Amino acid sequence: MEIFPAIDLRDGKIVRLSQGDYDRQQIYASDASAVAGQFVAAGAKWIHVVDLDAARSGRRTNADAIRGICRTAGVRVQLGGGIRNDKAVFEALDLGVNRVIIGSAALKNWTWFEKLTQQAALAGKIVLALDARGSKLAAEGWTEQTDLTVAEVAQRASSLPLAAIVYTDIERDGMLNGPDLEGTAELINSTSLPIIASGGIACINDIARCKEIGCTGAIVGRAYYEGKIDLADACIMAQT
Repeated sequence: MEIFPAIDLRDGKIVRLSQGDYDRQQIYASDASAVAGQFVAAGAKWIHVVDLDAARSGRRTNADAIRGICRTAGVRVQLGGGIRNDKAVFEALDLGVNRVIIGSAALKNWTWFEKLTQQAALAGKIVLALDARGSKLAAEGWTEQTDLTVAEVAQRASSLPLAAIVYTDIERDGMLNGPDLEGTAELINSTSLPIIASGGIACINDIARCKEIGCTGAIVGRAYYEGKIDLADACIMAQT
């Protein structure tokens, strides 16, 4: 299993939102490249980056910060937020990211998403984001609720050549009350695609339990920034 320390960008700064609420924001740092370097020093091989501004507006205003993160030696980057068409996918890859994460655009235009995943140039580079409140998926930076369920979209995705699915329980995100292990386990059992757990991870035991149920990755955000998880210990646990 891989640990994906998270960098959520807003106005170029590293922030965390509580339950995806843009009005409940905590700023943690202003130099994303320096934080990325700390992650690599702790043993992280991947960084999970979300452009919160682009998630709402569709405009890539944090490009310089993302480019700086990607230049950090020894790290791979997956990027989500505001990726809604082919042009945005390739522009994100041009910044230096290794994978792009698509959520809202896939839910709203599944035919386009299927065709995108079939492009040879994008093999191993597309991740599907399933962000849920209860059993229903949210979109547009979590500001819109859909009638789609995690189960039905995961079933649709099972035959696609995706790198992974990132599953987030929005109600737990940034709350440090533990991940949705039950829902994540159900998702793992319903698809052969790799599942990355996100939302609520608060301690090293949460990492161990994500590994135990079969996650291929776990995203760590606020718990790292508030000193509740030693990232080096988490990376060792995940990779041994």
